[in-house]
Amino acid sequence: MNLKVISRNVGFALLVSALFMLLSVFVSLADGGDTALAPLLISFTITFIFGIFPFFFVRKTAQISLKDGYMIIILSWFLSFVFGMLPYAMWGGPFNLINAWFESVSGFTTTGATILEDIEALPKSLLFWRASTHFIGGLGVVVFLLLIIPNSSPVRLRLTNMELSTLSRDDYRTRANKTVYIFAYVYLGICALAFISYLLAGMPVFDAICHAFSVCATGGFSSRNLSIGAFNSPLISILTIVFMFLASIHFGIIFMTLVNRSLRPLHNPILRFYTLALVTVAIITSSSLKLQGVDESWGQAFLDGTFHVVSYASTTGFAISDNSTWPVLPCFMLVLVSLVCGCAGSTTGGLKVDRVMVLFKAIHMQIMKSLYPSSLFEIRVGRRILHDEDIYPQVLYISMYFLLLGLSAIVCMLAGDPNGHALTGAVATLGNVGPSIGTIGSMGNFNMEPHFIKFVYSCNMFLGRVEIYPVFAVLSSIFNRKY
Repeated sequence: MNLKVISRNVGFALLVSALFMLLSVFVSLADGGDTALAPLLISFTITFIFGIFPFFFVRKTAQISLKDGYMIIILSWFLSFVFGMLPYAMWGGPFNLINAWFESVSGFTTTGATILEDIEALPKSLLFWRASTHFIGGLGVVVFLLLIIPNSSPVRLRLTNMELSTLSRDDYRTRANKTVYIFAYVYLGICALAFISYLLAGMPVFDAICHAFSVCATGGFSSRNLSIGAFNSPLISILTIVFMFLASIHFGIIFMTLVNRSLRPLHNPILRFYTLALVTVAIITSSSLKLQGVDESWGQAFLDGTFHVVSYASTTGFAISDNSTWPVLPCFMLVLVSLVCGCAGSTTGGLKVDRVMVLFKAIHMQIMKSLYPSSLFEIRVGRRILHDEDIYPQVLYISMYFLLLGLSAIVCMLAGDPNGHALTGAVATLGNVGPSIGTIGSMGNFNMEPHFIKFVYSCNMFLGRVEIYPVFAVLSSIFNRKY
């Protein structure tokens, strides 16, 4: 393991955080020097020093092993969490040490779960930093690193595939070293378009920036206590639905649709499966809200139901109403989509609809083999034939995901979960969804959860963001010296 190479690349990730801390300082100065100015300035100085230090002693190199690459990813995320919590902890208020850690992890992993009961009590500069952690985490520490890892490095392709799964890539082709740029172009494009759209819809400039950062990252941190509902605007709600959906589908599909000026990439079978599933769940949820008297009109019910289904499925977590008063069926629908979530190659978390589709096809194939043992069967996703080496990792990942989900819920129950949210909280945090139901629902927060449970949930957010395998790979390399 090359510690010099690791430290240099981790330092670059810290410099990215330092840059946005500096921008937050400028926001504070523009706001007349609010109470977060000193914490942000000190945090920037500390983060910048630690980030720039390795560059004075370590030369840039193209020789990065896969083990080094995994270690760079894990340490970059972890240290981003640690330095990202500094502005919160120094500012104080509701941010004790565990709360500052929780908010930082939630921001960088684009989960959007919060401990804040009064978001609007924070100064604008701290709200900007909070939204910035979403922007950084959504684009991905991995993507920032891949932009500086030389194209000649053999680890580049492996790390690209780790961050941007090619499972749903059927209707476009591109070289591996271009994939990261495609992701960045689409991500920044969605962010810019969301910002302009929010401005035109009447949202104030500062709110438009914060919500654009959140929606493109499918994060969910809002600058308002009532989230998107604070604006009381059907237009803003509909725009948010559109951008949440766009940010939850494979960015390569969006890129090729625009570049080729053709709708052919939209015929992707995984995208069709995802869209059909969202429409079905949204109809069930909306109908339940109207028929059970939660919403007075069908129009409001469909806006309410569709907004929250897309919000939870995309792991954004924005809200326009309080789902703690909802009946069981629509709440169950939200938990269900929180398990599956969006597509690979997007900023969403969860299992990913790609894996679920492969699982369904694998189950169907196994049933057919039992009925017709002498016949040959194959699994196709569009024009692509999946082999055992394609299917096995996806099914294994789903098994590991549910195992971790169960263990997390059990640990929280043993720790004395006082609010009865051990399972739904684990689903929301491991899937990077953010809100769940009940007191940790769309308008709720995690402040009343015990410190230990907050720590467990923060571990869930981290595992959900890096998708389990890299963490296990690093742990294996540390404890097993043979590899």
